[in-house]
Amino acid sequence: MHIEMICTGEEVLSGQIVDTNAAWVAQRLLDTGLEFHSRITVGDRMDDLVAAFSNRAGRADVVLVNGGLGPTIDDLSSEAMAIAMGAELVLHQGWLKTMTDWFEKNGRVMPDSNIKQAMLPAGAVMIDNPVGTACGFRVLWQGTWFVFTPGVPSELKKMVDDEILPWLVRDFSITSPSQLYRLLTTGRGESALAEQLGQVALPDGVDLGYRASLPYIEIKLMRRGEISEERWLKLIDDIRVALGDSWLGDNVYNVAEACHQLLLEQGKTVVTAESCTGGMVASNLVDIAGSSAYLLGGWVTYSNQAKQQELGVGANTLAEYGAVSMQVAVEMAQGALQKLDSDIAISITGIAGPDGGTEDKPVGTVAFALAHRGGYVAQILRVGTKRHGRDGIRKLSATVALDMIRRHLRDEPLLADYGFFKRIDSNQG
Repeated sequence: MHIEMICTGEEVLSGQIVDTNAAWVAQRLLDTGLEFHSRITVGDRMDDLVAAFSNRAGRADVVLVNGGLGPTIDDLSSEAMAIAMGAELVLHQGWLKTMTDWFEKNGRVMPDSNIKQAMLPAGAVMIDNPVGTACGFRVLWQGTWFVFTPGVPSELKKMVDDEILPWLVRDFSITSPSQLYRLLTTGRGESALAEQLGQVALPDGVDLGYRASLPYIEIKLMRRGEISEERWLKLIDDIRVALGDSWLGDNVYNVAEACHQLLLEQGKTVVTAESCTGGMVASNLVDIAGSSAYLLGGWVTYSNQAKQQELGVGANTLAEYGAVSMQVAVEMAQGALQKLDSDIAISITGIAGPDGGTEDKPVGTVAFALAHRGGYVAQILRVGTKRHGRDGIRKLSATVALDMIRRHLRDEPLLADYGFFKRIDSNQG
């Protein structure tokens, strides 16, 4: 099935706002076994919109158009479609009443400008919008269904889930739907991963791709052809094996989600003790619903005083080794572990910059420790500051800390090689 998308709006075209609507729709289509063949963005100019519609008529089965259904002068989608088709704009009395009732219900008088939102090309089929005033619609022209949706994300999502996807599944014969499977990795670059996966033979009908977004690289498997379920599952397993300990999980978006699954499965608890990351590790876990089952609590001990008072870090340890050291990281983790009687504690203390570095410990130096009931593992790593900066150092540090938790739960070596960090030292006890 050939599906295309046209996103409209000067603010999208100029980059003033990020087009999250298109990404969301693409993912929902993939969940249904469908995918876009192409996608373009067109500004609020009548000639450009008419040309975009005309160029796709007869080429695609469905063209999803997003935006341009509002009441203002720059909302042109309905009129542009009517011009392209050579059709009249017709007042949809049913939607006009819906809008009038909506304004009355909210104690307001509907402005005359909103009547524009009930003007649809002749022959259009209305698509209900229960959460807004923009009337969605679909119209058939030269064998192509043009489906118009509002640009407001909440309205678009409601319309797609309740009206458009059920219509696609019901009215179109989808004989061999596509299937996207994602495997998330961290620590290795694309070239290293490609070399690892070179040993895995891909059957016909399966495409493999990569999506890099530091600190992750996502392996994408697209199943398009006729391949047995047994062969498909074996392929996924072969790729997991080839990825080794750089594999975080399947169909997860970050290492926190991988930790979440493992902590729930194993019934383990965790606490955090953070300095330079300012609670980022705990925040990443709390972002996931259900984290209260395993996250007992956490500390942000930014100063030496807080490290001593809250976590019991020794004054002598701080004086001898400094706040950014494996020794201090270990005492932070052990103190947190004991205070809340947790199964696991993770700690971070580092220099995120832009100031505070020394010759021995430059900006980008970060110490980590994971403590558990049987001991601890600590390491001190360093990342380049020119590429990553303060925010990057903090985000990468939080990723390493979470990955140490994941590795501990999987009984994998905690001291991994990360392309974005260089190990300076490590110890365990």
